[in-house]
Amino acid sequence: MAASFQTKLLIILLALVLSSSATKAQELEVSEPLSLGREKLTRFRIYVHEISDGSNATVVYAAHGNATNLVFGTVSVFNDILALGPEVDSKVIGRAQALSGLASQTEFALTMVLNFVFTDGKFNGSVLTIAGRNDLNLKVRELPIVGGMGAFRFARGYVRTSTIAVSQIHKTVVAEYNVSVLHY
Repeated sequence: MAASFQTKLLIILLALVLSSSATKAQELEVSEPLSLGREKLTRFRIYVHEISDGSNATVVYAAHGNATNLVFGTVSVFNDILALGPEVDSKVIGRAQALSGLASQTEFALTMVLNFVFTDGKFNGSVLTIAGRNDLNLKVRELPIVGGMGAFRFARGYVRTSTIAVSQIHKTVVAEYNVSVLHY
């Protein structure tokens, strides 16, 4: 008899929670037309400069796998330089901020979320968000654009990236990103 009462009480509580959630969802609905303008395709090339050593390091290894080298399970946080060119003295237009993890046990492949945060130039104040698999064994990799802010509101598209310079002496990596983005 007690179990039956508990079951009925649980059903009543569940019904109250669901009806409360439905009411809140209805209160949050906005039915106004979006006046975004016309969707356009923008293409551009930018370069990410990463420094992995020294006082100016732009990458931190937040968690390591079971070995001392970069292996499955390594998690990194990036605040790399976003520039117009591959040269060290290229104009800086923002930061490439990312969280990535070596997510494959058999390949050197990252699962990553990457934000291009623009602080100068045409897209100043805007952010472009990329999320996906980055297989570093491939010469050219493709990742999806999943959104953005500012000039990139409602963005979608893809980037094609390749590593164009690695310096073991200076502990730097430069990657080229060719961006094709649909936005309003």
